[in-house]
Amino acid sequence: MHQNDVILFFDGVCGLCNGLVDWLLPRDHHRQLKFATLQGTTAKALLPPEIIADLDTVVVWYRGKILLRSDAVLACLTQLGGSWRLVGIFKIIPAFIRDAIYNLIARNRYRWFGQRLTCRMPLPGERLRFLD
Repeated sequence: MHQNDVILFFDGVCGLCNGLVDWLLPRDHHRQLKFATLQGTTAKALLPPEIIADLDTVVVWYRGKILLRSDAVLACLTQLGGSWRLVGIFKIIPAFIRDAIYNLIARNRYRWFGQRLTCRMPLPGERLRFLD
């Protein structure tokens, strides 16, 4: 792991979380984002146990800092570069408001988007972007 890595940790069995990863992969033209499940060994090595236990939270390891919930999502989107940097404007909305919306979606994500029986397996061309 490099200090400047940007790693999205996600619930590997969540349909919405996997959809986010599937959406980010082709849009990350500079291949800056890496991905790991909250259930994996990379999460255990980098994240505190209480964060790993909270599968309702998308977590981003952003250049050595841990970002949660809406901050994590915004970091991933702005990391895409180009016009996606404009999404950063949502940082003017207080985190408690952004996170309230995030938490509503997180609480209902399995019901609205489904749940997988196993964690997402990367395709051959994606393997280097996924950490254990």
